[in-house]
Amino acid sequence: MTFFKKFSLAILIAASTGISSTVVMAEVDEGRIAYGPVEALELIIYKIKLAAAAIDKGSTCEEVATLILEVLHASKEINASDWVDKDRMKANTVLKAAKKHARQCRLVVAKNELVQAEKMFEAMKIRDLKLQVIQ
Repeated sequence: MTFFKKFSLAILIAASTGISSTVVMAEVDEGRIAYGPVEALELIIYKIKLAAAAIDKGSTCEEVATLILEVLHASKEINASDWVDKDRMKANTVLKAAKKHARQCRLVVAKNELVQAEKMFEAMKIRDLKLQVIQ
């Protein structure tokens, strides 16, 4: 009888967790803005262009590094699938190198890496748009 009680309690907990977890996990924290994958990619591309424009304007190295750091934080909003996450990590590696070079005041190298990262995020956006059309 003890085994049956434990077993039925475990089944009840597993069933209730499975039913409510999908609804609960779909909610966004209060006060937090949720972006769709394409919107998040457009935001990241916009921020990369801002950082590249700051280099062209003659901003200081620390200002450029701060802008690149904002891009890295914004890229955390992308959460779609495994291949998107893999591509995001590759692009983030390029962004981290750009931030490192910006802190070292090697802004020409940092700008080249920003352009490369922008192309990577553009490719992700195009691939995501194609997948939405197929579905």
